[in-house]
Amino acid sequence: MTGHVCGFGKTGFAIENEIGTDRGTREAMLDRAMGPGRKRKSSEKLRRGMLPSSGLAFVARDSNGTLIGSVRLWDVAAGGRQLLLLGPLAVASEVAGRGIGSALMRHAIDRATELGHGAIMLVGDAAYYSRFGFSVEKTGGLIMPGPVERSRLLGCELLPGYLDEVAGLLVPNGRLAPAFVRRTRSARLMRVA
Repeated sequence: MTGHVCGFGKTGFAIENEIGTDRGTREAMLDRAMGPGRKRKSSEKLRRGMLPSSGLAFVARDSNGTLIGSVRLWDVAAGGRQLLLLGPLAVASEVAGRGIGSALMRHAIDRATELGHGAIMLVGDAAYYSRFGFSVEKTGGLIMPGPVERSRLLGCELLPGYLDEVAGLLVPNGRLAPAFVRRTRSARLMRVA
């Protein structure tokens, strides 16, 4: 799926599939929006060395084509159940408050639903994410691979009952990034040699 979700008319931005050349700009925007500690978060442990879930990485661009927002979903699992982890969601500070983050969230949730996924997890502010259907209602049995306030571990069922009785440690369950595969192979070869 490619193309625009939000026209440039009244909104002034479009949502598109992320492409490879977005990486540097996206990373710089995330650094500015989330600060230097963003790579030490528990969610990052689930993303490190992985690729986003197939077809579930999106960017927002302004009418000049400048990247102004980003959201990704990642394949994770807990207790043998396949899940998605959303994050990070970020919008460039100069365009905050224009509905870009909400549009990215709705697009990501809609696309994950279309692809048949059962539930999305995230670590975030319940007051903000509750408008998209996220809550702590069914996340009590889930554990992140690092410290997280229980009130910030949120879930949203895309299929009714999907999170019923799901428990355990969230673990990465997706595709390894090519650079990570090369580093892992090199490390193994050095240990053998």
